[in-house]
Amino acid sequence: MSSIRHLIHGLVRDIGFPVRRLLPAAAARTVGPFVFFDHMGPVEFDSGTTEGDVRPHPHIGLATVTYLFSGAMMHRDSLGVVQRITPGAVNWMAAGRGIVHSERVPDDIRNDKVPVHGLQMWVALPKDQEQGEASFHHYAEDDMPRIDVGGADLHLLAGKAYSHESPVKTSSPTLYICGRIKAGGTLNLPADYSERAVYVVTGAATLDGEALEAGVLAILEPGVEVLLTAQSDTLFMVLGGEPIDGPRFVWWNFVASSKELIESAKLAWRAQDREVFGAIPGEVEWIPLPEK
Repeated sequence: MSSIRHLIHGLVRDIGFPVRRLLPAAAARTVGPFVFFDHMGPVEFDSGTTEGDVRPHPHIGLATVTYLFSGAMMHRDSLGVVQRITPGAVNWMAAGRGIVHSERVPDDIRNDKVPVHGLQMWVALPKDQEQGEASFHHYAEDDMPRIDVGGADLHLLAGKAYSHESPVKTSSPTLYICGRIKAGGTLNLPADYSERAVYVVTGAATLDGEALEAGVLAILEPGVEVLLTAQSDTLFMVLGGEPIDGPRFVWWNFVASSKELIESAKLAWRAQDREVFGAIPGEVEWIPLPEK
């Protein structure tokens, strides 16, 4: 019996730079609390341009989780936070009932032609927190445990694994790991969480002997330990956790447990209601609400 429930190849979109979207997908809308998964880049941006900049836009009902492999982004939000996002750090922004943020490519990254490469995830907030206060937390690369397991170098970004625990504060049981493993190396993936998935960023691996290529998200069967074997030097992610507390509606940048909350957010953003979303100091641009 296969240990893989679904293989999701995702869709590549060009939004000024290449992005592969793995979640939500027809085969699986969520994995644990993760409701959105974008793999961006790697891409170099020209100096003297705004290519790659994400102008101010709103969120509700979710936490954004940004993790870079190379390059940098400059985060600004309506809480007044200004934070340079660098490789290996975790940046966890909980939108609650409303927040606005922008992510722009720093000038030095453009000028030095450093590729920007990373992942952005959305985690659904529990119902009792989706209308709470917004917050932003930055965790430096060294804040989170490094674990050597059978030759695999693991960076524990969130949750508990292999007798270690990440200091990253989550809203529900969540697992998020960045791993590197040399060709021929193996790693047992325990069944500590109800829902788990493996994503190969670069390289190639097998899961209990089944091939897993780069750019494909493998959603694992629950309750079984799975053996990952690297076919080449491989950079991979493990994500999952416990199921969210009920279905979620996802529309544009909004996630909510009810359509009414989505509709309310639409009206507030269209009207630029600062009591709901606030404003980012120093930013004058904003992304309009989509027509559809």
